[in-house]
Amino acid sequence: MTQELDYLQLVLHASLPVQLVLVTLLAASVWSWMIILRKKAMIDAAVREANEFEERFWGGADLATLFRDLSGRGEAVSGLASVFESGFREFARLRSRKAVAADTQVEGAQRAMRVAASREVDRLEHNLESLATIGSTSPYIGLFGTVWGIMVAFHGLSQVQEATIAMVAPGISEALIATAMGLFAAIPAVIAYNRYSTRVDRIHTRYETFQEEFSQILQRQAHQDDGARA
Repeated sequence: MTQELDYLQLVLHASLPVQLVLVTLLAASVWSWMIILRKKAMIDAAVREANEFEERFWGGADLATLFRDLSGRGEAVSGLASVFESGFREFARLRSRKAVAADTQVEGAQRAMRVAASREVDRLEHNLESLATIGSTSPYIGLFGTVWGIMVAFHGLSQVQEATIAMVAPGISEALIATAMGLFAAIPAVIAYNRYSTRVDRIHTRYETFQEEFSQILQRQAHQDDGARA
């Protein structure tokens, strides 16, 4: 308890620049943890929704029925279901025009799916750049506090004839606290950024794979429809 009180007193009696550094790093740490927790929930939900949708899609569900179920929910769909809905909606719209060629129908569906997938990936990547910024700048902000604390300590030595460790200890302690706080804010942000960026990349690859497989299904269906009309 005494040691904790000593740390608190060091912060409270630190110079104003060092206090500002510590407050900035504390705010950055809180903000990064808010992003980390929200992003984890969002990415976990995206993976879960993709698993559920693929299980239903590849389970032999009729595409038109699946589309009606998704579009009839009364709420916006997200994730892989959104990619499917956008592609099938555009495909059905173009197919209703008798003069549109089969390849044109599929190309339109592919464009719609790419737009939907890009929108979903952007949503998952939102605020990841904040984690990267916090992770890369926090050590330097802490270093500024370190340099300032050491500068204050040496400035105090210049005003006395006999220097002792007790005279420079508070300034050095301020410097060490600022350094530690910079690392405390940076390390979780860097780890989370690397992890979540990798997970988003995997989800993006999963979306692209689904687009290719679904495009092949639409290609076969479009050519079958052309053959039936012929």
